[in-house]
Amino acid sequence: MISGFDLLEDPTMGDMRADAMNLIKASAQKTVALVTFSRVAFGASNTAEDFASADLHHLVEGVFSYIRAELDWAVALPVFNKPAARAILNMSQIGGDAAPSGGVVKVSAQREGDEILMSVEAAHPRARLRAETQQGLRGEALSEGLGGFWVQAYYLHSLLKAAGGHLDAVAGEGRVVLRARCPA
Repeated sequence: MISGFDLLEDPTMGDMRADAMNLIKASAQKTVALVTFSRVAFGASNTAEDFASADLHHLVEGVFSYIRAELDWAVALPVFNKPAARAILNMSQIGGDAAPSGGVVKVSAQREGDEILMSVEAAHPRARLRAETQQGLRGEALSEGLGGFWVQAYYLHSLLKAAGGHLDAVAGEGRVVLRARCPA
């Protein structure tokens, strides 16, 4: 947004006004998508106990519209409880981060008995999980690296643990898979 405002303030760039406004608009839309996503993913959104799958899909699409990976939303579950909703959102974003060069991130969820089974698979030849993300997903303290990636992963681990669920992560040849179970 600042770059757009800088262009608007520069008297020599009068012919760039439309480009500056487009840059500001795109930046504002991205910010709104990320803030709206984060409010639900991290718990500041509202007091709702259940979230419609369609609403969660919309939030994840908003985040994926600004990253290279393509989203494949294959969620069969119509409604998520609060812990599962937050988990699927965070798993989706971590999956998107695991494929920074593109590829496909498949998000799926279904109910099995008294549990919600969730899976996020990032597929791309360069798909990977940062070491600090792996530590957070395992519930380990951050030893080194970028804390921001660890925080989200640790939050996801803690969220599922507190809800009585479980999380597994596997990173291998061109694939990162996150699987979680959460009480329904």
